[in-house]
Formats: sequence, C-alpha cells, structure tokens
Amino acid sequence: MKRPNMYDFLAKPLNGPEIESRSFAIIDEEAPAHDFTPAQWQVVRRMIHTVGDFSIMERVRFSPEAITSAVQALRAAKTIYADSNMIRAGISQARLQKVHSGYGSGSIVCYVNDGEVAREARQSNLPRSLLAVQKARPLLDGAIVLFGNAPVALLEMNRLVIEEGIRPALVVAMPVGFVHVLESKEEVTTTGVPYIVLEGRRGGSPLAVSVIHALCSLAEAGQEEGKER
Repeated sequence: MKRPNMYDFLAKPLNGPEIESRSFAIIDEEAPAHDFTPAQWQVVRRMIHTVGDFSIMERVRFSPEAITSAVQALRAAKTIYADSNMIRAGISQARLQKVHSGYGSGSIVCYVNDGEVAREARQSNLPRSLLAVQKARPLLDGAIVLFGNAPVALLEMNRLVIEEGIRPALVVAMPVGFVHVLESKEEVTTTGVPYIVLEGRRGGSPLAVSVIHALCSLAEAGQEEGKER
C-alpha cells in the first residue's frame, strides 16, 4: 500500500498563513509577463490563487481610479453591497476590521433573500437580484458593489448609474454565466464609475470575494495606485 502523502506534509508542516504565502510566491514565480501595477497585481494574484488558473490574467481590467477609490472607501467603512449571500458570507469581517473598526455585520448588504424583494419578484416575474439592487439604491452612492452571480443585477446597477446618477466607489463586475453576462460587463466600463471587470463568461462569488480581500490588504498596507491596463 502506498504511503499516504500526508506524512510528507507532516515532515515539513505549514500553517494556513504559511501555505497562502507560499502559494503567492509560486504565483509570482510562474506568472507570465504582464503590465499590471504592483497594486493591481495584488488583486489579480489573489484571483489566480482563487481559481488556480493563470489564464484569468488576460481578462482582468481596471479603470484608472479603481484601486484608489476602493481603498478610500474601505478606509471610510463605506457600505459593501453583494449580489449574493455567498459573497456576503465569504467576506472576512476580520479583514475589514483591520482596515476600519467600524465595519460590522450590517456593513455588508444583500437583499436577495429579503421578504419584500421575494414577494415583488413573484408578482412581477422579474429576478430577485434585480429587485434587490433597486431596494439597495439609497445605499449605493459611495459603496463598493460586488457582482459575482447575477448579470441582470449588474445591468440594473448600470442603469442606475446612467439614468439616476448613482456613483459607487467601485463596481466589481464578475457575474458568471451565459445570459446577459457579456453585455453587462461591457456596459459598466462605459459608465464612468470605477470598476474592476473580469471580461467574458467567467466569474463567480469566490472571485468577487477574492477582490475585496485583496483590496483590504492594499488598504491596510497603504497602497493606492492603480492605472488602466
């Protein structure tokens, strides 16, 4: 019987932070040449760590002010809106509180499971994600808005920006799927708001979470530069 690999690990054990640090070092060593700024690379590197795939580098786009605007928002403990409860559950309160002690359980908002939103969705035959963004409208100016699941919600966010002048501090546009995904991501890049976009059909809640965690690290370290790629 083959000796279990666990014994190799136990011979040279690593704790969680050491494993993460070693993972980032491997990514730095193996990544192809790129022109991301150091701050942008911290975001992209954590995204790569999340999916284990360097090809994602080719699809990440930053607006010129994205990182600076996001870091300033985090330092001011601005609201974070998520398009799914998976994002809400995945964001580390400890990371947020290292940036600003004012962050608490109510700082991350998701209305997808709100009772009022659910009733309106049944009556209107519209997605809850769209109606959840509408309910969150009073909170979105100056907020960090995360989309990892619902492209229709991103479309509504874009409409609010275009027609009603809403201006989030950052839109993380990474919904995954096949319907309305491409156009929702393309449109947000034309609205004039700060954005980090993953082009194409890829995305997902874990990637959106990885972005906010990277931004927390940047905010804690005092790094704010970000130039359009």
